[in-house]
Amino acid sequence: MTDHSAASAPVAVVTGAARGIGLASVRWFLAQGHRVALLDIDRDTLLRAADDIGEPAARALALHCDVADPAQVQAAIDRIADHFGRIDALVNNAGVAVFKTLGQTTFAEWRHVMATNLDGAFLCSQACVPVMRRTGGGAIVNIASISGLRASTLRVAYGTSKAALIHLTKQQAAELGTVGIRANAIAPGPVETEMAKLVHTPAIRADYHDAIPLGRYGTLDEIAAAIGFLCSPAASYVNGQVLAVDGGFDATGVGLPTLRRDAAGGG
Repeated sequence: MTDHSAASAPVAVVTGAARGIGLASVRWFLAQGHRVALLDIDRDTLLRAADDIGEPAARALALHCDVADPAQVQAAIDRIADHFGRIDALVNNAGVAVFKTLGQTTFAEWRHVMATNLDGAFLCSQACVPVMRRTGGGAIVNIASISGLRASTLRVAYGTSKAALIHLTKQQAAELGTVGIRANAIAPGPVETEMAKLVHTPAIRADYHDAIPLGRYGTLDEIAAAIGFLCSPAASYVNGQVLAVDGGFDATGVGLPTLRRDAAGGG
């Protein structure tokens, strides 16, 4: 763990922090000596997560917040700045998904996905940047998706929101790099999350395994480690990039099952 005194320890803000990738990221930051603010719309799950973490408020501050609501976002970031005195990293992880075709997706569903996945990242970044600038800069990591890099079925709203988030990342990198704030995106492939367990049938899981060279889903800790790297001094010259943490899924075309059969047969 990095040695930071309590008063000078860097501060990370993580949205969608009550579970999954967000909570794994919170644990990564705490293990590295950061102080962390956890934001989530699900108050009960957020409070349970904070209890499980077991850190005092001086190290981990849990705030109920809907990232799609400008007033709630500004109030939360103001509270964080007042509580910790600084913000060094922002992880825009809060996200929702609707798994329907173009024809089946209602406009209300479309707007719900865009409001959380895209508007939320915009609002949180806009609120955090002035705080970061006061202490010399920082890092923003937007959690996009492999679905923002390549299309697949039933993701017209989700995939489009993540593709837009990737471009927002590049805009942030271009505009904020001049004031010492780096912006990058993580594009996770399929990850062993509670959402995946609910919506990925055995057939879908088999399809993913067929298309991923590593032949498995990623773990929460693997995604959190990549997020942490992009927020760390080790990535001090990385800006405006999209890191696919996906076992090779985005890099691969057709033919993996055949290749595996040939390899197994000694071909």
